[in-house]
Formats: sequence, structure tokens, C-alpha cells
Amino acid sequence: MDFIFMLTRNDRTVTDCLDVLDTIKDLGITHIGFKDIGVNRDTLSQLHARIKDMGATTYLEVVSTDRDQALASVRTATELGVDWLMGGTWIKETLDLLHGTFIGYLPFAGEPLGHPTRLAGTPDRITDDCRQAEAAGCAGIDLLAYRATDADPLDLVRAARAATTGRLVIAGSITSTDQIHALATAGADAFTIGSAAFDGSLQPHAGTIRSQLAPVVGL
Repeated sequence: MDFIFMLTRNDRTVTDCLDVLDTIKDLGITHIGFKDIGVNRDTLSQLHARIKDMGATTYLEVVSTDRDQALASVRTATELGVDWLMGGTWIKETLDLLHGTFIGYLPFAGEPLGHPTRLAGTPDRITDDCRQAEAAGCAGIDLLAYRATDADPLDLVRAARAATTGRLVIAGSITSTDQIHALATAGADAFTIGSAAFDGSLQPHAGTIRSQLAPVVGL
């Protein structure tokens, strides 16, 4: 299962993302992502270029639940040339904008709400959304399982796994290795961690970002 380190806190790219990247670049993290809010476009361009120079796979996750803003994020992804676009629910419009690129698209399953985003939806809703996304040509699913409001997180993961053959990424509010092991057992392909590393949740008694990430990188 892949670990995707998100240079984000509270669904925003951290303002010192370039410095953080320098701090962790020798840890061997091969999947790194960010949001398109929190820093300006020039910083995003520099960030993406540096991540690619490290040899890592890049991810941009859509934050907005507003259609026009979400599609603006898609355009940003195409301009940057990220490897994967995560989030959003406007599948047809997004795939149209991604046409001709090599960007894999992982839309949200369920109903994302608010900011930071929560997830509404039962396992049946997740199943339906995953099947529709795969039929439309998406490369997989971005599932906010641990932000669920209507169901047990692992029930949603198992429902998504049964309903899609694509890449299943679990994003948001993962704060422990126990959760990570549970996700692997439930069939996830990858998970993201951002805020938990920056606020110290992974290693409550450790003080640096490198210390926070160490137990996750070693899994």
C-alpha cells in the first residue's frame, strides 16, 4: 500500500511547503501531494517541479465543493502536469478537461461537505458512485473514509473495494498505524497523511516533521 504525503494542513497547502520538502526529501517518500489553495501559483509550480526532480509521483487534490472552483482546480492540475488528480464530483466535466493528458483521475465517492471536508454517504451510495466512476473512465476513487458522517469508515472502504477495480486511495483524518493496517486489510491501494504529521498526531511526543513521518515511511 502506497503512502502519499500531503503537504497540507486543514485542507490547505502549508505556506512553507518548499522548506518542508527540503526537510523530508531524503526519507524516500515516493508519492507526494498538495492542494491548489494555501500558496500562490508560482509556489505550486516550484513545488511540483521539485517533487518531480525527487523522482516522486505527484498528486493534486481538489478541495472546493463549488463546481466552477473545482473545475478551475482541474485546469491547474493540467497546467502543472501532475500525475494524479484527486477529488471533485463533476466527473464528465473533469474528464473532458483532462482529455489528452496522462493524468489519472480519482473522484470523490459519496457527498463531500464543508471545509475541512466531511463525507456523507452509506456503503450503498459509495458502491453506486464507484461503479459510475469506473464506467465513466476514471482511474479509481478518492475516499474520505475516516471523515464519514453516516457509516463506519472500514465499511465504506470495503464497499468501494468491491465496486471498483481501479486505484482506491483513502484520504483524510488518518492518524495512527492501526488505521493504516486496517485499510490495507480492507483493500486500499494507498492512503494520504497531511495534517496528522503537521499537528503531531502520529508521534505525540516527537517534535519534528521527520519524526512524525518515520513510522509511516517504514510501513
